[in-house]
Amino acid sequence: MLDTMTFTKVLGAFCGALLVFLLGRWGAEELFAVGDYGDEVAAYAVEVEDTAAEPEPEISFEEAFAVADAGAGARVWGQCRACHQLEAGANAVGPYLHGVVGRDIGVASGYGNYSGALNGNVDGATAWTPEALNAFLTAPSAWAPGTSMSYRGLSDVEDRANLIAYIDASDE
Repeated sequence: MLDTMTFTKVLGAFCGALLVFLLGRWGAEELFAVGDYGDEVAAYAVEVEDTAAEPEPEISFEEAFAVADAGAGARVWGQCRACHQLEAGANAVGPYLHGVVGRDIGVASGYGNYSGALNGNVDGATAWTPEALNAFLTAPSAWAPGTSMSYRGLSDVEDRANLIAYIDASDE
């Protein structure tokens, strides 16, 4: 099966492929060759301004809550509606949030599924004040370790203030 003619064809194909690769390499080297520039650097120096200026200071929650926009909070509410409702007594996976601003922590009529982390006094707070809600919404599991709320939290202080304003305005 492997006669001289077949062996010659295979060897010729191999030599031809090697020749194509070597010629391709030589052509690429010639096309993209870096010339000899002596001691000069083959680059341009680009002057840039220092953009690492001082970062803008983050506003406090009190300042953000004073100018909070409930309409913008409605957009943030979309992240909460999977587990919570705004209608009084309409518990879902989580307790209803109608009237939560000012309500005692761990108290929602008809909802008895609170984790032990939210029964009573949490981090010195006994009621859901705007400040306590802000601290909880920043990182729920950090503020109330052991909470069954698996939400990661809101990092933007303005989003938290807008959301709390929206929830508070929904009570009316």
